[in-house]
Amino acid sequence: MSQVGPLKDIRILELAGLGAAPYAGMMLSDMGAEVIRIERMPPPPAFPDVLARGRRSIALDLKQPDGLGALLDLVSGVDALIEGFRPGVAERLGFGPGPCMERNPRLIYGRMTGWGQAGPLAHAAGHDLNYIALSGALLAIGPPGGKPVPPLNLIGDFGGGLLLCFGIACALLERERSGRGQVVDAAMLDAAASFMGMFCGFRAMGMFEDGPGRSMLGGAAHFYDTYETADGGFVAVAAIEPEFYAQLVAGLGLDPEEFLPYGFRGPGARQDPAIWAVLKDRLAEVFRSRTRDEWSAVFEGSDACVSPVLGLSEASGHPHNRARETFVELDGILQNGPAPRFSRTRPEQPRPAGEPGSDTTAVLAACGFDPDRLAKLAADGVIPAIGKEGKGKHV
Repeated sequence: MSQVGPLKDIRILELAGLGAAPYAGMMLSDMGAEVIRIERMPPPPAFPDVLARGRRSIALDLKQPDGLGALLDLVSGVDALIEGFRPGVAERLGFGPGPCMERNPRLIYGRMTGWGQAGPLAHAAGHDLNYIALSGALLAIGPPGGKPVPPLNLIGDFGGGLLLCFGIACALLERERSGRGQVVDAAMLDAAASFMGMFCGFRAMGMFEDGPGRSMLGGAAHFYDTYETADGGFVAVAAIEPEFYAQLVAGLGLDPEEFLPYGFRGPGARQDPAIWAVLKDRLAEVFRSRTRDEWSAVFEGSDACVSPVLGLSEASGHPHNRARETFVELDGILQNGPAPRFSRTRPEQPRPAGEPGSDTTAVLAACGFDPDRLAKLAADGVIPAIGKEGKGKHV
């Protein structure tokens, strides 16, 4: 399969999972890596899975010796492997770092977990919300005086996937010097804690307080929040710097003598957050006087840092997103486009995900599995029956 992009000629095995690990696989595939996704046997039903795009998909029964042997043979010819099992599961099934790196000493073995490979909670169940709860991030997200609010699963799951991508890229770069592979231990908890780095500094300066809506960037400030408009829509206001805040005040038609002293740099702004709450009520009243799109027109082209709050159904149609191809449509499914962008090695348009397991015979044959071995694997139920793998898009 022809690949373009900055990761061209990098080959990766991804053991199919949920959330963070497939997100990492999508990001690496978007950048041109050849990612082969390994599903369980029998393969699960197909569904619109954006995170599985751009990969060829095979199915193996890794609980059978021949399935494990097939996986280890594949490991011999790749640059990296991604797995998202709880600590110890891959070892128990026979494809932990030991046997894999014995087959391929240059292998980058990427491990994606919630809590990490070690620590008191390493073997405990959890989800995104649990991981960000322990990082200090969740307590800061929510309305003033309210309870912490789940920020979808953006911080732990997809932050964890980004952390794994970064770790794999770093390990591949280091391998150019040492010639040796290594294990990358990426945890969603670590990703969330990493995102809190700036706030650790703010806390040391007395500018960050635990609790929903208590920090300036958490909704405490009137100049950094969302406001409802006359039509039930919302606008996002992020006028932190004095010159941007001044444009906000002017665009809203407010008295600068009343509002400007209480911006981020204004006198008393940090010492008396109660003033922010009073001014927030005033801004809320003003924003309710017009619709979202009317306010968008007022601030269009200004530096007031006011934006309409869009849903996915609208975001793809925004002129800026259209110009940058921030969203793409594949097989009728709206989804994120590849990012970041590169000046020379621009990735190709991602291909939609095929049916799970649909490329099994083609991929294994291309990797050197002879027809007799393929026939035996199919007869033993280690791989799907040859010719009945489904209508894959990459075969």
